[in-house]
Amino acid sequence: MEKLRLSIDGKIKRAAIILFGKDPNKFYPNIMVKIGRFGSDDADLKYQEVEEGNLIYLLKNVPEQLNRKFFIKPINFEGMQRIEKGEYPVAALREMLLNALVHRIYMGSSIQMRVYDNKFTSWNEGNLPEGLHIESLKTNHSSRPKNPIIADVCFKAGYIDSWGRGTLKIFNSCQEAELPEPTIEAKDGGILVTLFKNKYVREQLKELGLNERQVNAIEYLKVNSRITNKEYQELNSVTKKTATRDLKTLTDLELIHSSGKAGAGAFYVLN
Repeated sequence: MEKLRLSIDGKIKRAAIILFGKDPNKFYPNIMVKIGRFGSDDADLKYQEVEEGNLIYLLKNVPEQLNRKFFIKPINFEGMQRIEKGEYPVAALREMLLNALVHRIYMGSSIQMRVYDNKFTSWNEGNLPEGLHIESLKTNHSSRPKNPIIADVCFKAGYIDSWGRGTLKIFNSCQEAELPEPTIEAKDGGILVTLFKNKYVREQLKELGLNERQVNAIEYLKVNSRITNKEYQELNSVTKKTATRDLKTLTDLELIHSSGKAGAGAFYVLN
């Protein structure tokens, strides 16, 4: 324990309780992660769970709870192999949880994770170190942990790398997964990180109630950037009337919008 700076003269430090304590909530009542499933906004709370325990326990059990009850895992088949693809990149979720646990204020409020229809957020109390700004988190920056002993133990255990790359992993993994760019902001005395779903993924489009023709059109637009009514007809082997109706539905759902031109020059692009 002394080699990890978790005790001195035989007495354990607070960091040891936070990392490995059997009942850390006895000393830190808010050492927990609250997870809520919401609808379209914060007023629509559907259900919630609370995970309590030491930091190592939370690192293991929070992801399991999210996968078990809060996230939907689209299932695809490649040949005879069953492939599960999560809604958000594992690397981004892992770094969000690590950052929240390692850099939070332990005498402050609990970590709050919110799962919405179209996004996932994580909030922990605590401000950025002086001189480090939100925009800096999108680029290479120095590691300046709020809880250095906890950060050092997590580094030696292989959870973090101590190079300040955690937030970069969040941005890069979302980019690789073709998701919108995450946001990081200072809010309510803490740091709020938000991941957004890709509404143009086939599984998400199906959940919106789109028919196969409309999904084909979105896939076409992702490659070709624009589509006309005539191209829609040819793509799906349908009449002009059906194409017009399908395109209107996509427009009403704010998935696409018209160029504004009339006649043969009109075309549609993704929002």
